[in-house]
Amino acid sequence: MAEAIRKVNIIGHLNPDTDSICAAISYAYLKNQIDNPIYEARRAGSLNRETAFVLNHFGFEEPQLITTVTPQIKDAEIQTQPKVDAEMSLYSAWQLMQNVKLDTLCVTDEEEELTGLIAVKDIANANMSLSEPNLLSKAKTSYANIVSTLGGTMVLGDPQGVVKQGNIRVGTSASALSEIVDAGDIIVVAGNHENQTIAVEHGASCLIVSCDAPIAQDVIDLAKKRDCAIISTPRDTFEVARLLIMSMPVREKMLTDDILKFSVNTAIDDARKAMTNSRHRFFPVINENGTFAGLISGPGLLNPRKKHVILVDHNERTQAVDGLEQAEIMEIVDHHRIGSIETSNPITFRNVPVGCTCTIIYGLYHEYGIDIPKNIAGLMLSAILSDTLAFRSPTCTERDIVAGKKLAEICGEDIDSYSEQMFDAGADLTGRTAEEVFHGDYKVFSRGGVKFGVGQGSFMTETSRKAAEELVGPFLETAAKSEELPMVFYMFTDVKSQVTEMLFYGANAANVIERAFNVKVDGNIAVLPGVVSRKKQVVPSLMATLQTLAEEAAN
Repeated sequence: MAEAIRKVNIIGHLNPDTDSICAAISYAYLKNQIDNPIYEARRAGSLNRETAFVLNHFGFEEPQLITTVTPQIKDAEIQTQPKVDAEMSLYSAWQLMQNVKLDTLCVTDEEEELTGLIAVKDIANANMSLSEPNLLSKAKTSYANIVSTLGGTMVLGDPQGVVKQGNIRVGTSASALSEIVDAGDIIVVAGNHENQTIAVEHGASCLIVSCDAPIAQDVIDLAKKRDCAIISTPRDTFEVARLLIMSMPVREKMLTDDILKFSVNTAIDDARKAMTNSRHRFFPVINENGTFAGLISGPGLLNPRKKHVILVDHNERTQAVDGLEQAEIMEIVDHHRIGSIETSNPITFRNVPVGCTCTIIYGLYHEYGIDIPKNIAGLMLSAILSDTLAFRSPTCTERDIVAGKKLAEICGEDIDSYSEQMFDAGADLTGRTAEEVFHGDYKVFSRGGVKFGVGQGSFMTETSRKAAEELVGPFLETAAKSEELPMVFYMFTDVKSQVTEMLFYGANAANVIERAFNVKVDGNIAVLPGVVSRKKQVVPSLMATLQTLAEEAAN
């Protein structure tokens, strides 16, 4: 039987750009119109300022962050249990364990928040506490718990009252009772009228009469006068003596500190590691809102449900969220070269040589006959303008131009003025760090033994481009070392003049650029006239050059 799909995450690449975010939102909307509404757009990193401008302009909240699609606790078998509050008796807790086949119960408060943990071994230890006859008074045990545990009846007294002092004593003879009973004690007796009377006269706070033995009215009257509760039970004296300790509330024996618990969002691999050092078999699971969700055990982690994902605007493993190999990839919609992602089953793979993923999605709306809402049209227009540099990039195709103009009509935007606003928003450096600007649109590429990173920023003015170069340039070395990359390149592209100034870091990086683009490097910068596309002009040239250099070194 096929596994039921609860939700499908539609995710763009790491360090998301405008296309990856807008494609995820637009495709999620389309899928929810033609299928069950279970598709949700996600982002794999922080938004750059251009994308934030676009979402704000068209009235969208940023998608929820997702950093991994590894199975989490919520994808495993979480066992539910009936509610257990701190006042429940140990005996009731033990009976519940037998009924639900658990050796651990979680104790919660009125708000369903976890307050403690009680295990069968804790109950067993309490049952062996023979040297502490005052446990019920220490625990302020309610008479209701005693009555319930003994299967008895409250003959006299308030069931909601509690045992405040005294020890448990078992009456065997009148002479013995006279010597052992102190004020406040709980006395267990049978049907002997004299024993019952002596217990009350010596200040017992509670008289427990076993075997449903008769209780004379004069004893009841005396007990009422002396403020002594009376409980009658069908159990014999031996059973009562054994079970009384089990009437104390679980709060007295439950674990409250250093409880190993997991969030529903905890990765299963992390949970397995943590469980190996615990003496418990079952562990509490906490919902995102802090309430108790249920229990998880080691065996329950063996076959978690896989997360279902659709990838947009990428199909390379180095650009995807963590844990992709443990997820079920359902579709890929992309406009880049076919990369390194593998799937376990055949999937729908839309890979079209156009300038933008949203151009492909625009076509899918028409293919399925779904009208494009004004705000969705605005997102897709923004993505196309961003990826094609307002139709100036060599990656731009006639399909991109047609789609962009149609979308502009739907959302009511003037292409020239809107694209200038969008690019200016992306180039704004106010309050930004070099790291933030660097990761605004940055990808890692690999093939065989070749691996490098390429970032890109698009600018409408020379002033904004130069300011970005001064900020980001010194950061390239830090980025390369932190990501363990031999080379990092960053494209500072002037949209209007269609010129890119490329900064770089790495041994032999200057030689690579000179051979790849047939230019001369001046210091740590190379001017590349007419080069504006990372996908079509930069990455293929760098990849081919690096592979050639590797082959030359091998020979």
